[in-house]
Amino acid sequence: MARSKDAKNTLGELDAKAVTRLVGAASDIALVLDDEGTIIEVLTQRDELGARGNREWLGRPWVQTVTIESRQKVEALLRDAQAAADAAVGRWRQVNHPGKDGDDLPLLYSTMRMVRDDGRGGKGRIVAFGRDMRDSVALQRRLIESQQAMERDYWRYREAETRYRHLFETTAEAVLIVDGSTQKVLEVNPAARALCGTRRARLVGAPLAALFEPPHAERLQNLVAAARTVTRQDALRAQLAGGGGEVVVSASVFRQDDAAFVLVRLAPVQAEAPASRPRSIGLAPAPAELGAEAMLQAYLRNSPDGLVFCDAAGQVLLANRAFVALAQLNSEEQVRGQPLDRWVGRTGVELGVLIATLRQRGSVGLFVTTMRGEYGGSSEVEISAAALQLGDDTVLAFAVRDIERRMKPESKAASLTMPRSAAELTELVGRTPLKAIVSETTDLIEQLCIQTALGMTGDNRASAALLLGLSRQSLYVKLRRYGMVSAGVDEDES
Repeated sequence: MARSKDAKNTLGELDAKAVTRLVGAASDIALVLDDEGTIIEVLTQRDELGARGNREWLGRPWVQTVTIESRQKVEALLRDAQAAADAAVGRWRQVNHPGKDGDDLPLLYSTMRMVRDDGRGGKGRIVAFGRDMRDSVALQRRLIESQQAMERDYWRYREAETRYRHLFETTAEAVLIVDGSTQKVLEVNPAARALCGTRRARLVGAPLAALFEPPHAERLQNLVAAARTVTRQDALRAQLAGGGGEVVVSASVFRQDDAAFVLVRLAPVQAEAPASRPRSIGLAPAPAELGAEAMLQAYLRNSPDGLVFCDAAGQVLLANRAFVALAQLNSEEQVRGQPLDRWVGRTGVELGVLIATLRQRGSVGLFVTTMRGEYGGSSEVEISAAALQLGDDTVLAFAVRDIERRMKPESKAASLTMPRSAAELTELVGRTPLKAIVSETTDLIEQLCIQTALGMTGDNRASAALLLGLSRQSLYVKLRRYGMVSAGVDEDES
């Protein structure tokens, strides 16, 4: 550090008291050491550092107040100070002091010899200037944790990509990945190459329509374009180019990085199995003369609430577009035949309890649970259900309403909003840990007791505090905590 030649004239003659204040102000903590490294005085600017027991360092060698791995650094700091001339400041080194609470105290030290001629051969004093590094250490720890989290996410991504590649390459179904905007082939698996009878290099980058005979090109382009906008698109038959045979072509869209891609599947016609008809439960298009039934069916298909019908075992028979969207799927066919608890319920037994209650009572209303999407998303939903008897078959009908937007952030995060009734408390079972429910119950009882005491005393707070066995100040604190005190009310009022 550069030093002015006229520093003496600038600062004047400083006495010992002024120097002590200057040393204390120049650092978070300062240690005054004798020439052997024994601590003579500890100066702290922050009360928090003074409360960590560093006054116990007085009279002890500095090297004995630090952790084992820091002792070599302390010895180096003392050597720097003893070897330096003209009160030069040595290099900075991080030193850790052991703490009583188990957490080390990281400090960044630099030393300087304070030369003083006492006429008796005294070698003066050494001052160690320390800077509190806890904030920096905490920041470094968070940075390391973030890096580790990113590393874990990266490896999860790599593992997922490996699984996808393995499935893509080994599946017996012919699959092509097509760019949704250019309709060019981006990826093709071995089954598709074998079906098309050509090499991968010739398929990748080629327009999808080029793989088929010209009369089918326009229909294929319409199929891919429709898959980008419609959740369900019927398959079509097309003839492969070069006499490759007739195949059934189906397409579905998925998004990645704001770009649309189309998954095209090819199935030889001779291998196509007869399509199974879904069970009819009375929701087929109604004749025109049945106006009321037609309107009801149109509402079921276009309702903003998710509507799903299951058999007695909970297997999905039919679902509308809103439920398919909540499940983060593209078409109703992806839902049919699947167990409803794949998407509905927080635990594996929650939907079972709902179905058992439905069978017993015939209907269930306002059942709050979670709807899990196919791609990891989840939302709070409210379910109303009824058991329908259609001949010899029992059909379970569920209406699923998304209530995520009207849920308060506090209740979504940890259900911290205090319930106002015992019924609301019981609704928290399965959604909130028992410890949190007990804490909220305690708050509820405490608030009800305060309200009762205020009512018994005619809103006289001094009397209410006496009735509750509290001090007036404690009662005021609780009133403010529960929002039971009006703005501008003086706490000294009765």
